[in-house]
Amino acid sequence: MTANAYPITQTIHTIGILGGGQLGMMLAEAALPLGYKCIFLEDNIDCPASLYGRVYSSEQLEDFITAADVFTLEFENTPTMTVQKLAKLSANQQKQGMFPPPIALDIAQDRLKEKQLFNDLAIATVPFMAVSSQVELQKACDTLGLPIVLKTSRGGYDGKGQYVIKQDSDIKLAWEALKDAVSGKGSLTPTPAPLIAEGFINFSREVSIIAARGQDGSVRCYDLVENSHHQGILAKTRAPAVGTSHLLAQAQASMIKLMNHLDYVGVMALELFVSKDARGHDYLLANEIAPRVHNSGHWSIEGAITSQFENHIRAVVGLPLGDTDNIHPAIMVNVLGQYPDISTVLAIDGAHYHSYHKEEREARKIAHITLMPNDVVDLNPALAKLITVLPNKIGLDKNSAVADENQDETNDQDSTMNAETKYADNDKNEFAESISELDAENNNQRVKK
Repeated sequence: MTANAYPITQTIHTIGILGGGQLGMMLAEAALPLGYKCIFLEDNIDCPASLYGRVYSSEQLEDFITAADVFTLEFENTPTMTVQKLAKLSANQQKQGMFPPPIALDIAQDRLKEKQLFNDLAIATVPFMAVSSQVELQKACDTLGLPIVLKTSRGGYDGKGQYVIKQDSDIKLAWEALKDAVSGKGSLTPTPAPLIAEGFINFSREVSIIAARGQDGSVRCYDLVENSHHQGILAKTRAPAVGTSHLLAQAQASMIKLMNHLDYVGVMALELFVSKDARGHDYLLANEIAPRVHNSGHWSIEGAITSQFENHIRAVVGLPLGDTDNIHPAIMVNVLGQYPDISTVLAIDGAHYHSYHKEEREARKIAHITLMPNDVVDLNPALAKLITVLPNKIGLDKNSAVADENQDETNDQDSTMNAETKYADNDKNEFAESISELDAENNNQRVKK
């Protein structure tokens, strides 16, 4: 590196990213054209981000800190002690920032704190109550009405840490199954925390909004997008979400309130559910936040004037935020488990292919494809063509959709479900993609928040 490699006014040269999954990889891809290099704190030396910068193991934390000027992260389950340490160095002017702030992780890692914050800011959620004893669980069932879902407020993954209570006889069983999490015993979570009981609600679809907030407090919001899932894994995202213009102002207002309250810097996602009030009017219920770049924003690489990844880098280094307008309607599809023939994918007009350079494994996110044909009327036909060439069509083809509907009927839930139970696994899977992947690699399982 020569002495004059950077402009004399540029004081940030290297961005330290906590995590080295595909989110870190795409952040580094966005940083390079802006003149910044990235390094990564990640225990998997062959992680996707290793293509773009040096990878430091957790045992090399001090070396990682020394090598970077400013810090950010790609997953919300980063140990808060590490983030607090980096934030303290920044407060002491030894480093130039840790973004997002520790409080954002503290909120995102605790379902109860998260929903309490939503309600404190007058952002609607499913009904919920904290539970620390069997007596309180009985009260929650009486107040919220059955069925409810009981969850650990911290930890839990792959469906662990949850119990659906359908009838009174389930109450004791649910308490026995999850009570150790209240005291921090057992394997669900080492951090003692109350359980959370959530009521069931009717909803029609899931949407999300992504926004970037700069160090000067400016906020840029992307359009609402619609997300389709299969068994908790995001299958595709349509941007923008059709027929949601009347909900955009509510979503933007909620996002801005959250970001300003947290004094947030960087990109954040807010997952929401579309429900109807007593008069039949659509309104939004907040599900959860993701204090990072998000799977439902991958379309923005080609589909927005400024991608979510570039805007996150801009915020972290203190540059002005970029325009978030859509260039053209798009559909983003996750490639799960097995790679398709790239030639057949790119033969589809408007297809953009992004490999994560991961080994194939069942249900693992290993790439994504964004469809953005010149004429919007060709968007659905392009999706149909893509589905035919994907080895894994789960969540995309009609047979999968029918199977999902039949499963819902079997569960006798009549399309009335707990929103977070059905869909919140999207972030859990993002965690599996980005967090060191030690558990995923060593135990061959998908770790979820």
